[in-house]
Amino acid sequence: MAVPGGAPGVLAGASVAPHLTLLLIQDDPAATPLVPDLRDSTGRPIRVRAARNLTEAERLLTDDVHCILLDLALPAPGCTGEDGNEDELAVLRHVLRLAPRHAVLALTASGDADRAAEAVRVGAQDYLFRDELDGRLLSRAIRYAVERKRSDAAERRLAEGRLRAQENARLERGLLPTPLLDGAPLRFAARYRPGRSRALLGGDFYDVVRTPDGIVHAMIGDVCGHGPDEAALGVELRIAWRALTLAGLCGDELLGTLQEVLEHERDNEELFATLCTVDIDADGSRARLCLAGHPAPLVVREGRADLLPYDENGPAIGMLPWRNWPRMEVELGAEWSLLMYTDGLIEGRVGDGGRERLGQDGMAGMVGRLWGEGVRGERLLSAAVREARELNGGELTDDVAVLLLERG
Repeated sequence: MAVPGGAPGVLAGASVAPHLTLLLIQDDPAATPLVPDLRDSTGRPIRVRAARNLTEAERLLTDDVHCILLDLALPAPGCTGEDGNEDELAVLRHVLRLAPRHAVLALTASGDADRAAEAVRVGAQDYLFRDELDGRLLSRAIRYAVERKRSDAAERRLAEGRLRAQENARLERGLLPTPLLDGAPLRFAARYRPGRSRALLGGDFYDVVRTPDGIVHAMIGDVCGHGPDEAALGVELRIAWRALTLAGLCGDELLGTLQEVLEHERDNEELFATLCTVDIDADGSRARLCLAGHPAPLVVREGRADLLPYDENGPAIGMLPWRNWPRMEVELGAEWSLLMYTDGLIEGRVGDGGRERLGQDGMAGMVGRLWGEGVRGERLLSAAVREARELNGGELTDDVAVLLLERG
């Protein structure tokens, strides 16, 4: 029994290494006494299967085979290379395609050293000469080939992991950018936390920029679903929002253009995104709020936490052929903290096994209490996310993005 996706013949949770199994592919296996006494490093016999051609080999090539000993003299279909000349390693290339996860030993004549070396370059773990072979040498070569294949696979997984980490870092920079707030009398903080079922970023995104007229524009959004396609779409929407905002668009014109971007870039017509935008005047006392299917922000003033108006919440972008999102005027005052968030923060459960969710009112009470205790800035975001997790009895199931703007 093999571990899916793992090395051939490796038992899950096994403390004792399994018996090694060799598949010999040779048109006349009895012609060469290759396997009189093959043993692994513990002295146990190595099991041998023999195939006279590639058709038999494919039938015998199961996950409990650890190594293939292939006679390079065996004929193979398609023996011409890309240049039209005969490909002397056609049979090896065929077996490597057939068994990419198995160790392969190439068997050839002692006078064919160049061909043997080329076989290793093409992908075999090692080569052996037919007329110099004995049981002890073959046993050692099998063990070496199996361990080298495992090492190569581990190194490849490590390299793929590093590549994924680099790709995730680039994606994170796209979803969670550095705000452009030079000259603004506001403090900024943000947090992102992936959901329990994902180690990578999802479709939540946010951005904050200050335009030359002194207005601070903040946005937070959430693409429905999870995965690389949703995350990539979130990056595109975030970048488009910044470009359109810096170009002077706002309100319906901005959201309508973002809807066009989403409709052209999504590969599934059911994909949509919720969005919340806030445009804060240069003096910080007033703002204009647009909601496209997104939870309303929370503002804390004089120790009281209140949700901003949400009765004129328009549809999510990409959901309906819509071109009109109400833009609401909001009084902020002289000193305030404005919290924008995705629904992952408020959809967590309250209490062990409870069906009740935290919700917007519960979050408002929690944030108001923390604010009253003197918790501000990044500490306020961290404390809010931490308490939401604790109330949920563990990691939140959805991604959570939260940003905070403060004045005074």
